[in-house]
Amino acid sequence: MTTDVHAHLLLPALHAAVEARDPGGAAEAAALERRRNGVPSLEASGRMIGERFARLTDLGARLAAMDDQGVDRQWVSASPNHFYPWADEALAVWIASEANRLVAEHVRGASDRLVGLGLVPLQHPSRLVELLDDAVLARGLAGVEISSFAGDVELSDARLEPFWARADELRAVVFLHPFGCSLDERLDRFYLSNTVGQPAENAVALSHLIFAGVLDRHPGLRVVAAHGGGYLPTVIGRSDRAWRVRPEARQCAETPSDYLSKIWYDTVVHDERTLRALIEVAGASRVLLGSDFPFDMGLEDPVGFVRSAGLPDDVVRAVLGGNADALVPAGEFS
Repeated sequence: MTTDVHAHLLLPALHAAVEARDPGGAAEAAALERRRNGVPSLEASGRMIGERFARLTDLGARLAAMDDQGVDRQWVSASPNHFYPWADEALAVWIASEANRLVAEHVRGASDRLVGLGLVPLQHPSRLVELLDDAVLARGLAGVEISSFAGDVELSDARLEPFWARADELRAVVFLHPFGCSLDERLDRFYLSNTVGQPAENAVALSHLIFAGVLDRHPGLRVVAAHGGGYLPTVIGRSDRAWRVRPEARQCAETPSDYLSKIWYDTVVHDERTLRALIEVAGASRVLLGSDFPFDMGLEDPVGFVRSAGLPDDVVRAVLGGNADALVPAGEFS
C-alpha cells in the first residue's frame, strides 16, 4: 500500500471550546501568532484553510482526495494549531483527551485506510504518560504528535524521561511536528515563519533528542520527524564536529550523525535533491511518504514527487509504503 504519514485533521469544535474555557489565554495566543507570522500571512492562511476546509474536516472529502493522490492509507494527526502550549494543566489535559477522542472517531469511519495519532500536553510533563496511554490504550491510536518545544520544556528535558520510556514500551509513534518558532518577530514577513521557522525548529528539537542521549536510553523509540527533519540531516557535519571538540556536546554515546538512522523522516522537503540526500544520510528504510495534507505548504502530488526523484525502484517502494507499514503494520493499532 501507499501510506502518507503526514496528514492533518482540523477540530473546529475543540477550538471553539478552548476559546470559551479560557478566552484570555486564547486571545494572548492569537496575539503571539500575529507577531510571529505577520498579518498578511495570517490572512493568506485563513483564505487557504477556508478553501480546504472540507478536506480538513470531512471524512468523505478526505477519502476522495486520497484516491485522487493515489494514497491508500493515511496517518491522521490534529492540525498543530491544536497544541495550545499556553493552556494550564487542567485545560491542557482536557484538550488532549478530547483531541484523542475526536481523532479516534474520525479514523474509525474508515479504519481500513486511516491510522490516528493523538495529542499530549508537552508543557505539563507529569501528565504525558497518562495522555499517551489515553491515546494508545484507550483510543487505539498509533501514537501521538508533539511540537518541538512548549514553554520551558525542550525535548531534552529530564522530566520527559517517563514519557520516552512509555512510548518505547508501547511501541508508539511520536510524530514531531513544530508549531511556531522561538525566533518570533524576526520571521514575521515573507512567510519566513513557516519556510525558515519549521525546518529550524525541527533541527533544534532533534538536536535536543540526540545530544541529550534520549535515543541512547530509549533505543526503541519510533520518532518520526516532519518536513524531512528540517535542516539537521543535511548539515549534520557541524554537529559531529561539536561532539568531537566540545566536552559539553558529548552527552550522547555516538557522533550525532550516527543517530540519523535511528529516526524516521517524511518526504515533505519539496526538492528532489534534498530527498536523495536525506535517504543517503538516514538510510532508505527511514524515509516515509508524507504530504502535509491538505495544506498549501504540503505536496499536492506526494507519490509523483517520490517517483520523480530518480531513486531505485526498491527504494521508491519502501518510501511509498513499505517503511510505514513496517513501522505501523496494518491492524497493530485500530
